[in-house]
Amino acid sequence: MNITSSASTSSGVGNRGPSVTGSGASSPGADRRRNYARRYWIFIAPAALVVLAVILFPWVFTVFMSVHDWKVTGATPFIGLGNYTRMFSDERFLWAVVRTLWFTAASVIAPVVLGVWAAVCFASTFKFRGVLRTLFVLPMMATPVAISLVWTMMFHPQLGVLNYLLSLVGLPPSSWVYASSTVIPTLVLVETWQWTPLVMLIVLGGIASLPSDPYEAAILDGASTWQMFWHITLPLAWPFIVVASVIRMIDALKAFDTIYVITLGGPGTASETLNILLYQTAFAYYELGYGSAMVVIFFVIIMLISLLLLHVRQRQAWQ
Repeated sequence: MNITSSASTSSGVGNRGPSVTGSGASSPGADRRRNYARRYWIFIAPAALVVLAVILFPWVFTVFMSVHDWKVTGATPFIGLGNYTRMFSDERFLWAVVRTLWFTAASVIAPVVLGVWAAVCFASTFKFRGVLRTLFVLPMMATPVAISLVWTMMFHPQLGVLNYLLSLVGLPPSSWVYASSTVIPTLVLVETWQWTPLVMLIVLGGIASLPSDPYEAAILDGASTWQMFWHITLPLAWPFIVVASVIRMIDALKAFDTIYVITLGGPGTASETLNILLYQTAFAYYELGYGSAMVVIFFVIIMLISLLLLHVRQRQAWQ
């Protein structure tokens, strides 16, 4: 009797309702996830539309113009890679690439070296450190156009204060931005003055997060200040230095306002970087197709250099 009732009970349990794992039914969890996904799209759609309208569409349209002989007036015939082949036979464009790389390299190396040095100095404790640190970051708070106008007055050959200061120490006056041989170094001077504080802040934040144990052990071993910097601070802060270098490199590559306000790409074309050249090509000569092709190539250059620096950072992290 007990065996029969047990069998009937177990068969009743086994036949209770349809199986939820069958091919024709879905679990409540799957239905819930699908409902959540539909609700998420309500919030994602506005951001996706903004990205398509503000970021993706301009780039697609720029590439579209780069394969056309696009002018402000008249027809815009399709010419394929004609603008790109013209670019690599254009001596003015090739020299603009050289000037851009030279300006960028100098505008990255100088602020990074000085910024790391300033970060190490401000990481130590001394009197009026807070006040001096505040004064040090003031240049990066001003707009580049205002800074460029002030430096333009300082660079004036007769009325500028810089040549007057040189005369006080017995040095001859400099041509600054009015000579082809000194215009790029002078522009790098302005960039270094403005953006060294940014590098200092990034590296200083990294140094502040470093552990103190390696320094205590180094002091016990009799290491000098230079040895602690070279063997402890620099390797541990290297990821922050690379990040600062990438940010500074991207900003230097796309520098336009400082160069345009101070020199307009002159004297002649001595300071004509890619940004200045493509601006002149598109909005002074109205060759929008050729200027768009320059923008595409310029974007590729920025991406390649950025990926190279990030690869260096990754290799350093693996080591």
